[in-house]
This record gives sequence, C-alpha cells and structure tokens, in this order.
Amino acid sequence: MDRVTRLGITGQSGFIGSHLYNYLKYVNNNFELIDFNNEYFEDLEKLSEFVSRCDVIIHLAGVNRHHEADYIYSKNIELTDKLLDAINSSKTKPHIIFSSSTQEEKNNVYGNSKKEARLKLFSFSKMNGNKFTGLIIPNVFGPFGKPYYNSVVATFSHQIMNNETPRIEIDSEMNLIYVGDLVKIIENCIQNQKEQIIENYRVPSRDVITVSGLLKLLMSYYSNYIENNTIPYLKNDFELNLFNTFRSFINYNSYFPRCLKVNSDNRGKFVELIKLNIGGQVSFSTTNSGVTRGNHFHTRKIERFMVIKGQALIQMRKIGTSEVLNFELNGEEPSYVDIPIWFTHNIKNIGEEELITMFWINEPYDPNNPDTFFEIV
Repeated sequence: MDRVTRLGITGQSGFIGSHLYNYLKYVNNNFELIDFNNEYFEDLEKLSEFVSRCDVIIHLAGVNRHHEADYIYSKNIELTDKLLDAINSSKTKPHIIFSSSTQEEKNNVYGNSKKEARLKLFSFSKMNGNKFTGLIIPNVFGPFGKPYYNSVVATFSHQIMNNETPRIEIDSEMNLIYVGDLVKIIENCIQNQKEQIIENYRVPSRDVITVSGLLKLLMSYYSNYIENNTIPYLKNDFELNLFNTFRSFINYNSYFPRCLKVNSDNRGKFVELIKLNIGGQVSFSTTNSGVTRGNHFHTRKIERFMVIKGQALIQMRKIGTSEVLNFELNGEEPSYVDIPIWFTHNIKNIGEEELITMFWINEPYDPNNPDTFFEIV
C-alpha cells in the first residue's frame, strides 16, 4: 500500500493558503497535511522539522504590500532563503511548489522579489535534485480576501458593503483567476506533474474584465441583493464566483436573519419569499421538535433557508474557525438566512410544534456533483 503524500503549506493562514488547506483537508482528503506556523521562520530547528516531514512543500508565504517598498523585497527573499536553509539542514528532497506572480513582468518591487525567489528555488532544485514547480499566477480573487491587500475585488466589495465610495485609479483590463480554480491547478501539480523541474508554469487566467466593468457588476449585486432582496442574474461561472466573493463581505451576525414582508387582510397572509433573476431548485422540509438537519457545507452553491412555521435555530461556522453564528427564526414573523459558501450549517427545531422550512438553492441537486461536504457545526 502506497504511503499517503505528506504536504505542507507555508503561508497556510493566508488568503490562498487557507483556501488550499481547507480544500485539501475537507474536500480532497488525499493527502496528509503537515500544519505550518509562521513562527517557524524565526526558528531554523522548527522550520527544518517541518520540512523533514513533507514530501511536498507549497511555498506561499510572502508580503504583498507594505508602506516600505524595500521591506517587501527583503522579506520575500529572506523567507525563501530560510526555507532553503531548512531544506539543506533537513537533508530532504521535497517537491517545492512556489507561487510567483505576473507582477514579475512589471519590474516593480513585489514582482522582482517573486522572480528572484523563484529563480533561487529553481537553481537550488536543479543543483540538488528536488522536484520544482514555479507558478506564475495572475490576479487571484475569492471569498475572505483581505481588502487593500489581496485584490481589488476584496477592496471594492469591502467598500461597497461599508457604504464607502470605490475609486478607479486606472481603468485597465485585469486577468483574473478564482481562488477555487487556482487551488485545483495546484492540486493537479502535486498529483500529475511528470517533469522533474518546471521553471515557470504560467497559470492561465480564466477571466478578463476592466476595473470599471468589475465595479459595475459589484454595484449591481449590491442593488439587487442588498437593496432589493433579489438574487441577481449570474450568466457564467465568473459571475457566480464574483457574487459569492461579494457575499463573503457581509457582516452575517448583524445582517441575518432578514425579515420578510407580511401582507395581511381578512383572507389571511401573503409573503413573497424570494425574488430571482436566476434559476435553481425550491424545496421544503418538515422537522420534528428537537431534531437537527444539515451539518454540511458547500463550495459554490447559493442557498436560502426560509422559516414559515415553527421556531428554528440556524447555526453556521466558517470552515477552519471555531466561532459559531446562531440565528433564531420564527414562522410567526417569517424570515430567512442565506448560507455563505465554506460555512458548515444546520437547522434545528427548537419549538414544540412542527417546523416547516422552505429552501432555495441556485442549482438542482446532482448526485454526481453534489458540492455537499459533511462537517459538524
């Protein structure tokens, strides 16, 4: 029986690192993950121990932005040198996968630091017989990015959700890749790379859009979704990924649950549950008192839970974190909670009567591609 590949990620807690780690831990499950702590860079012994346990090291740790340009350059080179010292010290030959950037071509401090680090790792691997993959990556966007740091998508989404006015400095075209697509490309490099050394693999950008076009889309999501309670029309995977990224900047604790308008007269009540510019599937469930449903998460689906009778507790927890968000809903005052991607969630009947919940999800259930992963909240 073949031993499971042991894999470590420097920068595990960063934007790309956390998405990669969570995908490999909760979705793929084909690797043994060796946890990394940024403090290891300050202790050669601990860094060498980490390296010695890894068959593959994905080197993502680095600095994107800093008020001192020299710091960006020196820190990125320093982290690479320390990793090489640790590999030498451990006397191991892991497959090194390095994330560089298309900024290499722009002759700026960040791009120059990434290029030099890549060439250092390439030369070392060639000399010492390590397998090496140098990735040249376009602009990456996705949920939970850090505004003013990771991408303009994160910055604009944060500004729009906080009633700030985004500014376009230069309205140029951007080559983008969704972080989920990048993660799968890295997974493929680990599993299927046949060549010993790839000095530079240019990761293809999946989407091209102008800065103004990006802002227009994000503003339309705010208008449709936040102001008018309407799921916007999403014409392709890029717009689905962008909308899910935008949703990740909602302050869920204060935003949900959202009350639905109840129209009453002598005939009874009428409630509009959801307005759609998109297709999908609508269903409902009944849940007996004390019973919990769910405890799973999705990586791409948009989902809405609407309580129309009884009392419910909806719980959510972002994968990789411990904080649980709790929302109580009551059918006497119909309301809903939308479930973010990468949040495991459940619903429990906390009342005495039967709980009736309606669900909308943006795609019909496909047993061959369910995008549903079990994880206790």
